[in-house]
Amino acid sequence: MRVVVVGATGNVGTSVVRALAADEDVSSIVGVARRLPGWRIDRTDWRRADVAVDDLTRIFDGADAVVHLAWLFQPTRHPEVTWRANVLGSMRVFRAAAEAGVPALVHASSVGAYSPGPKDRPVDESWPTHGWPGAAYGREKAYVERVLDVFEHDHPHVRVVRMRPGFVFQRVAATEQRRLFGGPFVPRRLVRAGRIPFVPDIPGLRLQVLHAADAAEAYRLAVTKEVRGAFNIAAEPVLDPHDLAELLGSRTVAVPRGLARAAVAAGWHLRLVPAAPGLLELFLRIPVMRTDRAREVLGWTPRYSSVEAMRELFEGVYDGAGMETAPLAPDGGPMARVRELATGVGGRP
Repeated sequence: MRVVVVGATGNVGTSVVRALAADEDVSSIVGVARRLPGWRIDRTDWRRADVAVDDLTRIFDGADAVVHLAWLFQPTRHPEVTWRANVLGSMRVFRAAAEAGVPALVHASSVGAYSPGPKDRPVDESWPTHGWPGAAYGREKAYVERVLDVFEHDHPHVRVVRMRPGFVFQRVAATEQRRLFGGPFVPRRLVRAGRIPFVPDIPGLRLQVLHAADAAEAYRLAVTKEVRGAFNIAAEPVLDPHDLAELLGSRTVAVPRGLARAAVAAGWHLRLVPAAPGLLELFLRIPVMRTDRAREVLGWTPRYSSVEAMRELFEGVYDGAGMETAPLAPDGGPMARVRELATGVGGRP
């Protein structure tokens, strides 16, 4: 198989490329990214392209599958920029795949595409995917789901798979996630067991987490198996604030939802944190997912628990971990923090 991975240099992208390169049925991989990486891996060629503006059809020509992972989280203060990259860019990816005659398309959706749902019982892939309108991430993921509905109707010969993972973590992506969601004011040495005074216990805060290597294995199976449709993927157990506090050697303090919302909104408006306040609302409203279909149809079983994946995140932030790609660049110290401030916290890409 010849597989094109769009968004191949990020957290999930590097892991998917690695998983595909280890599969004997995959003869070649084309990694597509806005900025070419220093990282190299067997049977992989790199192409520079921006999904929002560049010609993708020529890159996709001759591919047996396209895996679409490209997604822009920042700038949160300019949702028109993320809409152009994420929604219009996805539409261009899908159109180019059809024009190039690619027989299989695997798209990275998310738990964030789901409409608000229960926390006390898991939902399957039939749960509505209308997102949470108060967060750009939820709006965009949900809109792309509707675009895929039309695409599948118009191109029934294309095998379409929608992956809906929980929060994906690994050590080398920790610095990127600190930059995107925590910002330059998060001291990496604070993210260590025994150093965080408390974890806020916010009603409804329950997270489904998985390791990037396990997410990549699910994508590899979706590429190489004749499957269609949506797949929820997440590891066990579902994490709550008490689990996070135990990992950090800390304690929990009850924080009302209204107070948590106000604190995040204040931090965002003061440009202290890059994550928009709507993201907290999204996290508190998304449902808990069932993963039976991924296990039974894909034959997918995660190797890492959610606790292990979360522990890698904390350790990676503490160590300033990263790798040789632009999104996953390691912590560059004080001067790198200054550059984060100079670009505007959550302001510009």
